[in-house]
Amino acid sequence: MAEPDKRKQSLYFPTEMLTEIEREALRQDRSKSWIVQQAWKRAKREIQSMPAVNDIPDDYPSDERGKSD
Repeated sequence: MAEPDKRKQSLYFPTEMLTEIEREALRQDRSKSWIVQQAWKRAKREIQSMPAVNDIPDDYPSDERGKSD
C-alpha cells in the first residue's frame, strides 16, 4: 500500500458542523480527520455527480451555485 500523504491542510467548517464532527469523533473514539475522511469516501460519488459551478445557468438560485448571499 502507498505511503499516506501527511501534508497539513486547513479546512474551515461552520461552528455547528465542526461541533457535530467533534461530537462524533468523541463518540467513536476517532480523530476529527478520520471522521471527515470517512464522510468524504461515502459522499464522494454523490458530490462528483453535482454540476460544476460553471455548468449551472446564471439564473439558478444562489444556493444551487454553491454561493451564499
